[in-house]
Amino acid sequence: MPFAKIRGQNIHYVDSGGSGPVVLLSHGFLMDHRMFSHQVDALGPDFRVVAWDERGFGKTEFDGQPFTYWDSADDALALLDHLHIDRAIFGGMSQGGFLSMRAALRAPERVAGLILISTQAGTDGPEILVGYRQMLETWASVGPVQPLLESIATIILGTDRAHWEPWMTDWRARPNDALIHPAGCLLDRDDITSRVAEIRCPAIVFHGTADQAISMSRAEQLASLLPDCRGMVKVEGAAHAANLTHPEQVNPAFVDFCKALAPSLKSS
Repeated sequence: MPFAKIRGQNIHYVDSGGSGPVVLLSHGFLMDHRMFSHQVDALGPDFRVVAWDERGFGKTEFDGQPFTYWDSADDALALLDHLHIDRAIFGGMSQGGFLSMRAALRAPERVAGLILISTQAGTDGPEILVGYRQMLETWASVGPVQPLLESIATIILGTDRAHWEPWMTDWRARPNDALIHPAGCLLDRDDITSRVAEIRCPAIVFHGTADQAISMSRAEQLASLLPDCRGMVKVEGAAHAANLTHPEQVNPAFVDFCKALAPSLKSS
């Protein structure tokens, strides 16, 4: 089980290995690296795929201190350093997209492209934040009770209960206070909308038509602001974790985008 001791954290990751172009995958809130299993399989032997567990999730052991998505971006870049990787395509779902865009702003020479799934550059409106804070306060005070878990699973994974496991089992096992700092990072993040035009690398945007967490209009705005956006893929019927629940719609464009960038990565 590989871990990287970087930036005061013990970061867990999986690495397919090989000499192919590198794709670094960053998961969404309450998820972990496993949510990209369909994309890892689709990229197959042609790419070296690294998927990791961000602070507060999966098997990563973090220091329990407050952090921001700029810190998470630096974690991702430090993980590349640990693996002796100069450049990679960064793929991220929701908060994974938040940190991937910040990595592209922080170190543009290291981000060959961006795959942005169910994400946005801005922050959530007051009414959405109130709802999220109530959910998290309930979790912290009484734990992940069944009605709360079902609400969260519906938002992230949609109404098809076949997608709810193993995630609900993992959520039940979390300590009640484990989300305090990850939630603070999510809810109090900065707005980088005004800086999206600085991201010059190629990008592609995916968004579910049934996403309740981030509106389609936010995804369309992001696509319109990215200087080299090469596609806006609307995933029919998908909720927030579109790549996990609807890989048959996501994977073709996902893989094609990576293949288009592969020559530039091989020569770098």
